[in-house]
Amino acid sequence: MHPLRKFKLSRRTVLRGMAGGAAVTVALPMLEAMVNEHATAYANGDGLPTRFLSFFWGNGVVLDRFEPSVTGPDWDLTEELAPFAPVRDYVSVLTGLLNRCANQITHHEGMTAFSGYTFTPAGGPGFSSNFGGPTIDQLVADAIAERVTTPIRSMQVQCSKGFSPADNGTTATTISVRGEPGNLTPLYGQANPVDVWQSIFGEFVPQPDDSALRLSILDAVREDADRLRPRLGTVDNQRLDAHFDALAELEQKIVAMPPTCDLPAQPTHTNSESVSNEQITLTNQLMSEMIAYAFICDITRVASYLFLPLAGEAVLAESQSGSSSTQHVLSHQGGEAYHQGVVFIMERFSQLLQILGSTPDLDGSNLLDSTIVYGSSDCSIGWSHSIRRQPIILGGTGRDYLVHPGIHYQAVAAANPNENN
Repeated sequence: MHPLRKFKLSRRTVLRGMAGGAAVTVALPMLEAMVNEHATAYANGDGLPTRFLSFFWGNGVVLDRFEPSVTGPDWDLTEELAPFAPVRDYVSVLTGLLNRCANQITHHEGMTAFSGYTFTPAGGPGFSSNFGGPTIDQLVADAIAERVTTPIRSMQVQCSKGFSPADNGTTATTISVRGEPGNLTPLYGQANPVDVWQSIFGEFVPQPDDSALRLSILDAVREDADRLRPRLGTVDNQRLDAHFDALAELEQKIVAMPPTCDLPAQPTHTNSESVSNEQITLTNQLMSEMIAYAFICDITRVASYLFLPLAGEAVLAESQSGSSSTQHVLSHQGGEAYHQGVVFIMERFSQLLQILGSTPDLDGSNLLDSTIVYGSSDCSIGWSHSIRRQPIILGGTGRDYLVHPGIHYQAVAAANPNENN
């Protein structure tokens, strides 16, 4: 065993040498020597990036076509959960949970699932309320900011623009609120992919792929060593051989290591269509990819994604519903078209998870391995606005913060899943 392989390098370790007649200093990418034996932290104790993403869709689900009948790791893919088949091992479904919001005005109480606080009256027209406390994504962002500074503290994106004209206040317009009760700042999502790209990547300059330069530096060091060899004794040459065996291994790691951050191409789609004909699949793909890029480039470690607004009045024209009515209207009818709308939403949610799962992370895993995705709605049953069985979907593992990923947890069994309660 080579002694050098026991060394633990700082992630700030640099290589110094001569290349092209000039002295150069080049930062190393993350290597195994920079992490602990379990690849869970840098050698200096800093944790590897762990990310958090909240995902929201309005108008609930059809419980008896959503909730699995089997608990534990062998949970069944129901009609509305079937889209998660490609990422099933990373998906946990939580059912039978009681939302304890103390007030109810329809839909707004469901947002307690994102903050844990009962909403406060907003005094606006129609159904109006504000979040009573900070949302979970911002609490996570606060915790991360205590030990790591990223270029952007958190990012907020939105897919459908179909806000309910009858609902107002922060609970109806965002899923991200920062601060303390009584002093909260809403953070609104951007629905235009071009604007999202510009705000996240417009001024960001990724480190160039300098693998060739790093290899040339190692070659220069090797040439200097060859000139030195005749002057060394046997023991020193053996030490030098061991050193260069380690360098050769380092070269192979550098060659095999993919670039950690390539900027995505700037999108041209602006998501400017009317809410009766939104290109939701395309918008969702672009937003999901930009979240993945922002995570892998370590621009931010926290994001919130408002997919379909509270009581969302968007026509899911790309779904199999065959209806020109909005998902909110369909939710009160409770028929097949509403169910097909829920399936379409779950397909897009799964698309997001699949994009994260196909994005390599720094340590050879993928973004689902380092991310916790928390998804829920504004009610459990669309036509009754019930919050007694709040649907929650968890994705990813968050570097094993989720001890039991890929399970169905049922708090209370449902005697009649679709009862109006």
